[in-house]
Amino acid sequence: GKEVVIANAIIAILTIGGQQLFSFFTFSCPCHVGQNLIYGLAFLGVPALILLIVGYALNNQTWRLVMGKSSHFERETSSNWLLKCKLLCFVLCSITGRALVAPVTWLAVTLINGSYYICAVSEYVPVHYYGAAPNVSAAERSRILATFPCGQLVPPELARARDEVILLLRYQSQVAGWLLIAVVVITVFLSYCLASCFSPLSFLHFRYWNSYVHNEQELFDEATEQHSRLYAMQNVRKFFGFVPGSENVKEIRIPSLREWQAISGLAFLKRVDKEHYDYSLLHDWALKERASGKYLRIDEDP
Repeated sequence: GKEVVIANAIIAILTIGGQQLFSFFTFSCPCHVGQNLIYGLAFLGVPALILLIVGYALNNQTWRLVMGKSSHFERETSSNWLLKCKLLCFVLCSITGRALVAPVTWLAVTLINGSYYICAVSEYVPVHYYGAAPNVSAAERSRILATFPCGQLVPPELARARDEVILLLRYQSQVAGWLLIAVVVITVFLSYCLASCFSPLSFLHFRYWNSYVHNEQELFDEATEQHSRLYAMQNVRKFFGFVPGSENVKEIRIPSLREWQAISGLAFLKRVDKEHYDYSLLHDWALKERASGKYLRIDEDP
């Protein structure tokens, strides 16, 4: 839907901006043999991995899938079980597609920029093509090549070879970046085409279904907010004798020290029976205790 496209575009733009700031303030190639590759690959891969994990974590479908109960599958027939497996695969693909937006954007932008790639692979370039350092050992040649990302460390006689090597590596990095973008765009397009081909719904029916699901979720969220507020209001009223916003409050309840202790502290979601849970300590107190005790009458006139 349009909301998904807009959300993905915002994520991509934020990732591009973050990558530019990240490169400007933190990236500095060590220009040392054996360290360039680790440093460059770390800046390429680690942020992408973090963004991928964050993408999974921020998707509500991930937690809906993780927190779903597997017991429902045990009572299904083989055909329904197969259908649910297909649904599971579809949801996983959908979640992964959304989660890949930021890391793919990061990798594409960093490859097009070229700095990370140049730092990572500079010492492995076959520099003899450029006639540079022909009479030195392999170890010394690697040491010289490792300094190429840092122009101030390169001897003057190797400046031209260094420029040619940097151009070659930047070309390779940018080609890889554009190929990555092309592969992702083609994959996404073909995925949508295949999903549309195998969909049992017509185009207008699909739009209606999409609209229904969106509206149902909005109404459900609103009902959840109102229901939980009304339920919490009953427990708060039982403890204090009134609820915030009440007009013409005649009396308030004074909780005892034991009751304050009962609702204070840390609490986990506690199972009461097979069907019900205690959501909080106040909820537990309201279910178990009677609202007796001391009440204080409030004068109507200040």
